[in-house]
Amino acid sequence: MIQRVQTIFLFLVAVAMGLTIGMELWLQVVPDSSETYTLSAFSMQHLSSSGEVLSSNSTWYLAALAAFVGFLAIISIFQYRSRARQMMINMINSLFMVGIVVIVFLTTSGVNTEIGAADNGTYKIGFWAILVAMVCNMLANRFIKKDEALVKSVDRIR
Repeated sequence: MIQRVQTIFLFLVAVAMGLTIGMELWLQVVPDSSETYTLSAFSMQHLSSSGEVLSSNSTWYLAALAAFVGFLAIISIFQYRSRARQMMINMINSLFMVGIVVIVFLTTSGVNTEIGAADNGTYKIGFWAILVAMVCNMLANRFIKKDEALVKSVDRIR
């Protein structure tokens, strides 16, 4: 049935991945020159203090991974007849989300090392949406397991 609580959590995973694609993930301000580095799902940009783009690197793979995670969450919603398959899709989804977080950390730490920044920068809404999606995915799995246990207990009574 589609009206289960895990459907809401899986839908929130897809919405959070949409936020990840549409919003900035990270911002670092270089204190000496007021230049900024911004990371989004599509690019890493180095901006001058006047806002001119000094350099830009494509990070399309972050957008592709986030879109894939959102797509898998939508697919998982419609796998309600096979709870085992639904849980497997959600576990795979969790691995991809961890991969996105690791890629973001490696990218941002590489920039911080390159510019010799004292702080780690500011993680923006797009990054925090990934973590919200991870929590929602975990909660969806918990409720799927609860449904599976309920079905097994009812089968035992028959």
